[in-house]
Amino acid sequence: MKTVKFLMIIGIVGLGLLSFNKIAQEEWKVPEKYEKMKNPTEANKGNLAIGKTLYAKHCKSCHGKTGLGDGPKGEDVDGDLGDFSTKEFQAQSDGALFYKSYFGRNDMPNYEKKIPNKNDMWNIIHFIRTLEK
Repeated sequence: MKTVKFLMIIGIVGLGLLSFNKIAQEEWKVPEKYEKMKNPTEANKGNLAIGKTLYAKHCKSCHGKTGLGDGPKGEDVDGDLGDFSTKEFQAQSDGALFYKSYFGRNDMPNYEKKIPNKNDMWNIIHFIRTLEK
């Protein structure tokens, strides 16, 4: 009986530490230059299609098809993948989303070499805007 209680305590403490890691993620500070930046591309049908294709290629594996953070590689990420459909996420400026998506940090990779045409990243931002609730 003591062994069962001991294992339960270890399990509870372990889960607590894992959830703390997700909660205690450092705030992502976006430089003011990017915070105020406007998307230079138009949110037309063609650019949305490009954004959707690039999202499927570069983002979907972690962030999931609908941006809920439920992609197959998402389980391997230490930080919070976010939920692109929430009002809080969608309230971010296009420039902030560009900065975070393009330059990355920690488990979020840098895409400067993978997506060298910045307009392609801006098109992904347009597509991400379609994922709101």
